Amino acid sequence: MSEVFKDKSQRRGHGARGKEATGRTKDSISTVSYIDELAHHDDNARMAITTENTYQLGPNKRMPVPAVTDILKDVLTSYLQEEKYEVEWSQKMTKTICEVIRARVKELMIPRYKIVVLVHIGQLAGQSMQISSRCLWDAANDTFASFSFKNSSLYGVATVYAVYYE
Repeated sequence: MSEVFKDKSQRRGHGARGKEATGRTKDSISTVSYIDELAHHDDNARMAITTENTYQLGPNKRMPVPAVTDILKDVLTSYLQEEKYEVEWSQKMTKTICEVIRARVKELMIPRYKIVVLVHIGQLAGQSMQISSRCLWDAANDTFASFSFKNSSLYGVATVYAVYYE
């Protein structure tokens, strides 16, 4: 940032509100993108897989939504059935469940689809919650599957998006 800009912003009073030069409030902490240790990232770089053009306008095989919904139901039920909500536990369990779901969906071997897995775990305390997402979507080829789980102390929502790439 140039010195002229810093001087102007301080003269106008922008620096008086406790903001840093980047425009962020010093007090704010983002917990949305909290990642401490990823199990699938090692020092070795992944081999890049390149897919050749097939000149197809659509997929040969679509994602089987009922089969993926069964996977979501099985994984969420088996991992969350007897658990009580704890903050640290839920952060680690979210990553674990995502990896398990992704591996089981990849076993279906659906060609030319990018698989995106989202899992939310939260405490049941009489609150309501709405989860939404947005993306560029091709209604003819792209699809998703979702499943919600609830026990006495927590809820879990898992969503798998299958996005076709050409």
